[in-house]
Amino acid sequence: MADEKDEKKKVEAGMTKEELAARREDFKKNVDARELVNAEISNEMRTAFINYAMSVIMDRALPAAEDGLKPVHRRILWAMHESGLQHNKPTRKSAKIVGETMGNYHPHGDAAIYETLVRMAQDFSLRYPLVKGQGNFGSMDGDPAAAMRYTEAKMSKISEQLMVDIEKNTVEMMPNFDNSLQEPKLVPAKLPNLLLNGASGIAVGMATNMPPHNLNDVCDATLAYIDNNEITIEELIKIIRAPDFPTGGYISGQIKQMYIEGKGRLVLKGRTKIEDGNKPSIIITEIPYQVNKATLVEQIAELVKEKKLPDVTDIRDESAKGKVRVVVELKRGTEASFTLNRLLKFTNLQTTFDANMLALVDGQPRQMGLKHMLEVYVNHRRKIVRKATEFDLDKADKRIHIVEGLLVAQKNIDAVVKLIRASKGKTEAAEELKEKYKLSEKQVEAILEMKLHQLTSLEHDKLVGEENELKELIERFKKILADEKEILKIIKKDLNELKKDYGDERKTVVVSNINEEFEEKDLVDKKEVVVTITDKGYVKRMDLKQYKEQNRGGKGVIGTELATGDFVKDLLMCSTHDYLLLFTNKGKLHWLKAYEVPEIQKYGKGKALVNMLELKDEVVTSVISVKEFKDFLMMFTKEGTVKKISLEEFSNPRKGGIKAIDLEGKTDLLVAVKPIKEHQEVLLVSKDGQACRFNSDDVRPTGRNAYGVIGMTLENKDEVVSAEVLPIENKEKFSILTISKKGYGKRSEIEDYRLTSRGGKGVINLAVSDKTGEIITSQSVVEEDTIIVSTTKGIVIRTPVTDIRVMGRATQGVRIIKLDDGDSVADMARVADVVEV
Repeated sequence: MADEKDEKKKVEAGMTKEELAARREDFKKNVDARELVNAEISNEMRTAFINYAMSVIMDRALPAAEDGLKPVHRRILWAMHESGLQHNKPTRKSAKIVGETMGNYHPHGDAAIYETLVRMAQDFSLRYPLVKGQGNFGSMDGDPAAAMRYTEAKMSKISEQLMVDIEKNTVEMMPNFDNSLQEPKLVPAKLPNLLLNGASGIAVGMATNMPPHNLNDVCDATLAYIDNNEITIEELIKIIRAPDFPTGGYISGQIKQMYIEGKGRLVLKGRTKIEDGNKPSIIITEIPYQVNKATLVEQIAELVKEKKLPDVTDIRDESAKGKVRVVVELKRGTEASFTLNRLLKFTNLQTTFDANMLALVDGQPRQMGLKHMLEVYVNHRRKIVRKATEFDLDKADKRIHIVEGLLVAQKNIDAVVKLIRASKGKTEAAEELKEKYKLSEKQVEAILEMKLHQLTSLEHDKLVGEENELKELIERFKKILADEKEILKIIKKDLNELKKDYGDERKTVVVSNINEEFEEKDLVDKKEVVVTITDKGYVKRMDLKQYKEQNRGGKGVIGTELATGDFVKDLLMCSTHDYLLLFTNKGKLHWLKAYEVPEIQKYGKGKALVNMLELKDEVVTSVISVKEFKDFLMMFTKEGTVKKISLEEFSNPRKGGIKAIDLEGKTDLLVAVKPIKEHQEVLLVSKDGQACRFNSDDVRPTGRNAYGVIGMTLENKDEVVSAEVLPIENKEKFSILTISKKGYGKRSEIEDYRLTSRGGKGVINLAVSDKTGEIITSQSVVEEDTIIVSTTKGIVIRTPVTDIRVMGRATQGVRIIKLDDGDSVADMARVADVVEV
């Protein structure tokens, strides 16, 4: 129906049915004359995509291993070279360079070409920039370059080393896209550009990401490879060490793996320094490669806003004239390393560089290790030097041939002049000269074009000198071509010249290890804290400086907001980076890191331990802080049993805890655990006022499954309430401070407690009465110490030890803390070197 309508329209438009039929017949003949192929669309798509992929790989994304350039880079440099834009010539508008590159060699978008040109001029993008730019070519803050109509450029001095000897037919030339001009497939690359500047690009199904290197390192490694082709990768790494990025900083990671396999993950860290002053500051002077400085500053500001950097008070970017300086100002008294670790973890001040050294070798993509890259470069240079020498030899041969002819003419100058004057024309003269003196066409042509001044004796001497020089050159060129070692000597000479002219110091410092995965403790400020645990199992930590010193008898400040009937049972001074070993009354051990304990202000009650530990019908009875798992622990039970165990037995934290002492099937409970060293003495203190002192060497170390031995014999319903490890030296400086339930306490000399064997009943520690109440604890102190006493109602006071008199063992002591009705002492701890607030 549609055809009939079309026919009707066309007939109506003036075309007859016969004319329409004839036209259809012609169309059918044309279709039949063509070669039609029936094919599956899936196969056609596969073939087309492979062709597209290879085009991207070969012509766009991957660099050639021989010269380290992608086609666009090579074409830009070739266009500049052909335009005479050498380093010692004036710059030219970037728009003109882009236009010539696009119009003559690279038929792609001008914006992409200009972007490539800009990057080739940035000293923070390329280790050795190949273009010298004039104008705004962007910045480390991500600022774009000015429009190409404003900027100007020319080749940098070092980029000219890529083009040396290209005029000597050293590389294969190919037609450009419209067959109007020739362009090089590769450039001679006297400069080992692939290793020096690296490359990055995403192809189809593959990508490359090659880091830049230092010129001195690369040249030295290449020289070592030339001297010994069997050199090991370990020997090469001693020379080349690691990549060298234009932005400096520090580098670590899988460097050796990258050089062996062509793949490896590198860790890059910015360079910082900490300035101590009225306010400490972190100064960032170098940032990792390809990091946007403005974005880095924004990241830091965002972390401050999110309160992940609580100590930062100000951020300033003081960078100028290409020098990076970002100031992160901190609060007074802040530990800067804590903030620095957070910057490294949460910002781009520390990044990774996933190296993938993929390049085209003879037009084929290859994963390349360091030694392979050096081999390809040296082989390329071999070919270039050989072709350049062949070119020079051919040129010298041609010239000496002419010089020899000129010398023949000068030797027979009178006869030659007579012959030429007698000839009817140039052709006849040429034939006569060839016939008489056995000369070639080239020689005759040179003779006929001689000027009269060349007939002088001075010119003859010049020709003789030139002939001798050419003979020496020819002999040298032939020697080079006949001996591969001579070619390698030239390559080595070129490399040494590159070092002399362009060598510089490394910018990136190689370090043995950069912490890539920060542990949580690395992000926590290391400071002294107070950890409290209540009878009902609530734990919290507070900064030690939150407590105020009080005189003896003072009311104190509230340290914990407690529920009715709860009271502070354990109070511990430690660092936020210490391990906390929590022992339960049933002899089980659990681990916590001090910084894992929630930091809560003094009026908060803390977090329930049952939500932090897997406690099963048990309560924590003893907590100790540990920096290193050395020496021993001594365990003390309610019924007077003691057990010594190596601290190393508890060095592997396990979720759910482990058995520390065997209390299964017994009525006994664990009361205290203390760290102890060889030859130290211990003092066990009972609720009814007895104390037993003996040497810990009397107790043999046992394993985790042991119960222990008798430490103190108890009478009636008495039980052990505390245990103290006594100092080995300077005992006279220490005293035993005891406090009772009703706030009475005293100090007694250590020597007042007679040393006995373990298992004894001990001596009187404090005269217990209704006035004093039962003993809560005893601890060894020195006069510089301060004690913290907590009560069952959560009141906490601090008082210097010197406020408590040294008294005899059998006395009741003096009142240390005034208690409200219904309140009683819960615990006591000592603090050394107290900082007053």
